[in-house]
This record gives sequence, C-alpha cells and structure tokens, in this order.
Amino acid sequence: MSIFGTIMDKIFHHPAAAQPASGGATAQSPSDVSSSSAASTMVQTAEKIASDLLAGSSAAPATAGASSPVDVGAALSAMAQQKGGGGDYQHSIVDLLKLLDLDSSLDSRKQLGQELGVHAGADGSAEQNIALHKAVVEKLAENGGKVPASMRS
Repeated sequence: MSIFGTIMDKIFHHPAAAQPASGGATAQSPSDVSSSSAASTMVQTAEKIASDLLAGSSAAPATAGASSPVDVGAALSAMAQQKGGGGDYQHSIVDLLKLLDLDSSLDSRKQLGQELGVHAGADGSAEQNIALHKAVVEKLAENGGKVPASMRS
C-alpha cells in the first residue's frame, strides 16, 4: 500500500472519524464502527483510492462513500489524546506521520512526495515538508475527509 493510502487508512478507519461531528453524539466502540456499513464502505473506498494511487490514476472519488464526510480532525485529535500529545501534527508532516505511527524519515517523505507529486524545495527542507503536509491535507479533503481549518493554514 502507498504511504498516502496508509495515511488515509489509519485516519478514515479510526473510530472517532466515523462519529458525527455534533457534540451530542454517543461514542461507538471500535467493534461497532468496524461492523457498520458506513465503515465497510470507507474501507472499500480507501482500498480503491490506494489501488488507484499505486496504478497512477488521478481519478478519485469526491467522498468517502458515506453520506457524511470522514471527520479527520476528530480522528487525529483522538489519536493525539491517546498518545498524550501528538506534537504539531496540524502543521508538521513529520509530527503527522509520527502520530499515525508511520515512518517519518527523509526517505519516507521523499516517497510520499513522489506519490503526491510534490517537488518543492530541497529534500528534507522546511519548504518541502510544508508542501507535503499541505498536499496530504488537500488529498484527505478531496477523498471525503472533513479537514479542520487549523490544518489548512
């Protein structure tokens, strides 16, 4: 699976991502979420997107398959809370990858840049890292993620 496919998989399949964004929602257990038809649709969509990315296709669905977008902010916030932090994942590609328990090395970021067509700055530079984070956030939104404004700036 591609690095971006893995990023989507970890975020879109987190139990907090499937919960409605409203404050009055009841929490679902991971088993409740994984057995729901919406979660099943998200799994199929993420697999299709990852397959398309690996095949070099630029076609991607506009939504994650369910009638409501996947709450990227809620999923990442829940992960950060579980880990007692999360660094500056809203702005840092390195911190975002670490939060997702993914390799944040220069080689991994180079590969992610190739997958997403990011060619800004020298390898490992702040310019490249900022461009990578922006590209990941944009791709998450394009694929049905509800991305908070704090991650788009």
